[in-house]
Amino acid sequence: MERFDSTGRPGSGGGAGGGGSVGARDRDREGRARSARPRDGLGRPLPYGAAGVERQPEGVVRTPEETVAEAQALLAAGKPFHAHEVFEDAWKTGPAAERALWRGLAQLAVGLTHAARGNLTGGPRLLRRGAGAVQEWAAREGRARPYGMDLAGLADWARGLAHEVEQSGTAVDAEGHAPRLR
Repeated sequence: MERFDSTGRPGSGGGAGGGGSVGARDRDREGRARSARPRDGLGRPLPYGAAGVERQPEGVVRTPEETVAEAQALLAAGKPFHAHEVFEDAWKTGPAAERALWRGLAQLAVGLTHAARGNLTGGPRLLRRGAGAVQEWAAREGRARPYGMDLAGLADWARGLAHEVEQSGTAVDAEGHAPRLR
């Protein structure tokens, strides 16, 4: 199996069983393993050197309003994987009381990602899990429209899309099936 270095050139690779040094792996500034391979609009890795979609920076602290606006723009552009990363930032950096909300929204975006990739089992499962999470958060917090988002409508959208994917047995168009958060 041919291995590549962090520039995409053939090299020693690295990691478990790879025979190369761990230092040869793609790493972020903190030393965590991160693939430098380009990605398509649904977050799938492409070959090194291929033109990909710019990735979302990780660990960005946004206001909730900025999070919702940026995620909505990405969803509308057919990039639910990237929207999931925006929600994940809010989940990891936001107030503890809101983490379940942002995690549930991230699950909805990942569910759409998998449904668009043709994962006919995982997509519906994640859509339903996210729907349950946002509804549970709304019920517990007594907030049906945090930051203007229609959580009941999002849960209905997710369950409807899960059903559609299971019934059709085909991948969906991420842009055409993107939810409206507000």
